[in-house]
Amino acid sequence: MTERRRSPYGSWPSPITVDMLIAGGRQPSDPRVDGAAVYFLESRPDEAGRVVVRRWAPGEDVADVTPPGLNVRTRVHEYGGGAWAVRDGVLVFSTFPDGHVHVQQGDQVQTLVQVDGLRFADFSFDPTRNRVLAVCEDHTGGDEPVNSVVSIDLDTGFMRTLCRGHDFFSDPKVSLDGSRMCWLTWDRPLMPWDGTSLWMADLDTAGSPGEPVLVAGGPDESVQTPCWAPDGSLVLISDRSGWWNVYRHRDGQTRALAPMAAEYGRPQWVFGDARVAVGADGAVWAIATSHGHDALLRLRDGGEPQPVTAIDAMELSYLSVGAGGVALLANDPRRPNAVLLVEEGRDDAHAVYFGPEPGVGAEWLSIPEPVSFPTTGDRTAHAYYYPPTNPEVDAPPGELPPLIVVSHGGPTSSASLRMQLGLQFWTSRGFAVVDVDYRGSTGYGREYRNQLRGTWGIADLDDCTNVALWLAEQGRADRTRLAIRGGSAGGYTTLCALAFRDAFACGTSYFGVGDLEALARDTHKFESRYLDLLVAPYPAEVEIYRERSPQYHLDAITCPVLLLQGEDDQVVPHAQADDLARVLRERGIPYAYLLFPGEGHGFRAEAAQRRSVEAELSFYAQVLGFEPADAIEPVELVR
Repeated sequence: MTERRRSPYGSWPSPITVDMLIAGGRQPSDPRVDGAAVYFLESRPDEAGRVVVRRWAPGEDVADVTPPGLNVRTRVHEYGGGAWAVRDGVLVFSTFPDGHVHVQQGDQVQTLVQVDGLRFADFSFDPTRNRVLAVCEDHTGGDEPVNSVVSIDLDTGFMRTLCRGHDFFSDPKVSLDGSRMCWLTWDRPLMPWDGTSLWMADLDTAGSPGEPVLVAGGPDESVQTPCWAPDGSLVLISDRSGWWNVYRHRDGQTRALAPMAAEYGRPQWVFGDARVAVGADGAVWAIATSHGHDALLRLRDGGEPQPVTAIDAMELSYLSVGAGGVALLANDPRRPNAVLLVEEGRDDAHAVYFGPEPGVGAEWLSIPEPVSFPTTGDRTAHAYYYPPTNPEVDAPPGELPPLIVVSHGGPTSSASLRMQLGLQFWTSRGFAVVDVDYRGSTGYGREYRNQLRGTWGIADLDDCTNVALWLAEQGRADRTRLAIRGGSAGGYTTLCALAFRDAFACGTSYFGVGDLEALARDTHKFESRYLDLLVAPYPAEVEIYRERSPQYHLDAITCPVLLLQGEDDQVVPHAQADDLARVLRERGIPYAYLLFPGEGHGFRAEAAQRRSVEAELSFYAQVLGFEPADAIEPVELVR
């Protein structure tokens, strides 16, 4: 056995390189079953972030479907998702950056809609009328886009508006017999996880909906993912019980299929991430989250859920059912993301496609430990702790590891349990990492989620600070070397921690919010009233916004800050980072600011991904006092 050497935390040599992180960006997502085939998306950072539709079928190699040069992506709600659909080998998809809609059969691609300023998402087929339904976001008429549900003829591209009059729409779907359609709506200031309404209407001979009937939902009930069953009933997800559970609506009655203290739903930040689906035999398949672990269940009216026990993964998503079986995306910290298929008539799953192998053995991977810790107001919050892990190196006796606190985005989101080489990059170099499901995160029921209402910048900040101090008290982190990082909403929590607390030695903000008032004024339509519930009504309570905005309290920041920002960001405009850098420079606080041209709210291209990781490692090395083992370009701190 090779003797383990000693090296200070942070200086451990690691085979998990920046190149591996970028190569690992080629990840599958959004699988769809069509006949015996499984289609899925693959992202390619090495092709400037292009997204490709790929196809697997029994006895065939996985192959690209969409032609070179086309990027299957949409920016509806800015976050996109649901940019494509497939049925009987016919593919409909939207492309980025033009927003045009195309139909593809075999190798032949026809452009259906090419109106600049229109964006489309959430496609679904209406085969009896040879058309697709979609959510349309119209940016051609003024400052604010108009959202609606439209139909698009698959031969001519003729577009007709079917539903309008609400701020937002999703899930337009036609019943299997073509006689009815359903759709979801919500209006500001509600977000889709706060309250949505599920509507149903008869379709006339031309395919236009009649008078809509409210099926479920309202301002205090979040309904998701309606699915038509073969018997004409609607299967849906609702949190009316306090948990996102599965229900069936039939004959005017809505009844729970399998009530339990588990979450079948997720926050609808993107289109298309279904967690319930109905097969041709009427079987209801659903993904349930409980105690930080996902399970695929088969549900029956009045019966006990039947789990597919052969699936060994901690996080499941993108459920699709078809003649070939049940497909879904499986994520796990121990192995690459995988597209799984549960074949018709079987109760086991096999992978039809894996993301890139990590390139290192399992001994290099830190396995998350779920922790619950005390926080403000005698409440309990949750997180996942990743210990430093390196099979070849030990730290000197008595040394404690630096800790990186990760504050996830959203903020209505949750920590992910997929394999994250970007996280293992840090643990293999001698950092401890804690990924925080602060109050307001999903996966723990509506009551936990609602604890962030009116307290953003308080509850999340308390939880991220308290977990760091709690781990330090337990001897699992060095109290003097606590760092915090986050992107978007997580970047806001990071900046709050530096301005309003003195627990952290430094912080890294990826496109973080510095000025809540500017965000309320300038952000895109989807989140334009989000802060009314998270903070307070704007502009009536503008003083609360200023009290909680780090931008107004920069004189309290005394530790170094790293700012990483996309120049084309429409969610958090780079002007906020510009202002923050200017004030830090004027006050003499050490900082570094990297602005990446061509990048939006999240870095997609290889150059930005590479430079941001190397800059962050260099930043921590300079601030926390260690010499990195990697040969990287240092980031210059402005002092």
